[in-house]
Amino acid sequence: MATPLDLWAQLPPHKLQALARAWLEEDAPAPDPASSTVGRAPRRAELLCKSEGVLAGAPFAEAAWGETGCRVTWRVTDGSPLPPGRTVVAEVEGPAAGLLLAERVALNCLGRCSGVATAAARAVTVARGAGWAGTVAGTRKTTPGFRLAEKYALAVGGADPHRYGLGGLLMLKDNHLLAARAPLEQALHAAAGAVKAAHPRVTVEASGGIDAETLPHFLGPHIDVVSMGCLTHGAAALDFALRVLPGG
Repeated sequence: MATPLDLWAQLPPHKLQALARAWLEEDAPAPDPASSTVGRAPRRAELLCKSEGVLAGAPFAEAAWGETGCRVTWRVTDGSPLPPGRTVVAEVEGPAAGLLLAERVALNCLGRCSGVATAAARAVTVARGAGWAGTVAGTRKTTPGFRLAEKYALAVGGADPHRYGLGGLLMLKDNHLLAARAPLEQALHAAAGAVKAAHPRVTVEASGGIDAETLPHFLGPHIDVVSMGCLTHGAAALDFALRVLPGG
């Protein structure tokens, strides 16, 4: 499995830059009067996480601050567990106005990505705890304009980003199983077994309304992939904050 550093290296730099610029344009489409108050003197700030979970989103936060002339030094790397309480995850240096201009975009990226990575890691833990060696995956139920970041966060959390397109997989969704007029769990595993018997090389995926609580019911010997939209659309964001340090 690729490490978070490997995943970061796979992100196209021009795409990171384009996303950062678009997010900054959305958040600050006009000059900010407060920027003239703080000026462009060099300042340092600590980046804090105040939630328990898994850190993710560093490439996107760093790209946002990079657009405003700031540099980020990470003390905690993506994929690392974050304990309860306050954890300093990075130090940001640059012009005071630049620190604050990209602050909200960077914090939003980190909070959202870390929430997705945390949800993914929990789901993978449930699957492995049940002795299932298949693939826990995300879906295409991602936030418009934020798909690359959320897919990256899924991978950081140990899940497969998955579902960039519709082709190539047989999906056994709840409507198919209800149409079979059999108990959900029984129908799922019977249908998967029949498909595998007829087409051993086919990848069988279960999807549709699956969450961490119901996940164990979908883990069977004939299921290769369980995709879970809740890993992105239902993930709770982690809480991050930026604290400007006194002095230069």
